[in-house]
Amino acid sequence: MQGIAGRTALVTGASRGIGLAIAQRLVEEGARVCVTARGPEALAEAVAALGGAEHAIGIAGKADDPEHREDAVRRTIEAFGSLDLLVNNAGINPVLSMLVDIDLGAARKIVEVNALGALAWVQSAHRAWMGEHGGAVVNISSVSGVKPAPGISMYGASKAMLISLTESLAVELGPTIRVNAVAPAIVKTAFAGPLFEGREDEVAAAYPLKRLGVPEDVAGAVAFLLSDDAAWVTGQTITLDGGVTLAGGH
Repeated sequence: MQGIAGRTALVTGASRGIGLAIAQRLVEEGARVCVTARGPEALAEAVAALGGAEHAIGIAGKADDPEHREDAVRRTIEAFGSLDLLVNNAGINPVLSMLVDIDLGAARKIVEVNALGALAWVQSAHRAWMGEHGGAVVNISSVSGVKPAPGISMYGASKAMLISLTESLAVELGPTIRVNAVAPAIVKTAFAGPLFEGREDEVAAAYPLKRLGVPEDVAGAVAFLLSDDAAWVTGQTITLDGGVTLAGGH
């Protein structure tokens, strides 16, 4: 892909799963990467898998912690000289609940991390580098932000807010910064485990492609949106769902 080699990316929530797959794809394309997550041991393993200090650094902390966020942005620029690409992948869904029953404290936390946290990372990257030099941002949303998803509706609401933020940021930050999103359906990760474990064949049967996603499916789309091959794409949300929403599933 054009325009990724030599650039620096920061990927949140990237010690495993979708985030790590995105980081791996970006390194393969020639980028240097900072990965963040809560656990330092898992991050150290991720950095090693990414090829070590020449290609990646890991900075542990909570995605909605302002001090961690500013530290990660600063250290990324110190280590690699720029911050050109940002992927907001960190997210939480601490409860499986109908909206009428959900604890409002948990609901606030979901929105704080999944939507406002992503906005805060964009603000930090903009202040430190992108505002002057430009760049590209991809937010990891979800098909639950596009269509109702009973049981994880608050998660879906936060991802719908993230899509709206993506569109508004694209308008506000153009022409020098592009902002897009992807909306995956079920991807086989530990995070999504409760949605398919023990019944994967049954769940996958609703998908026209007859399989669930894997992290690499998301990584390829994210790499495209960050690359210069997508130089005329901004404010868009690409649905990555194996066709399930077309078939009436969610």
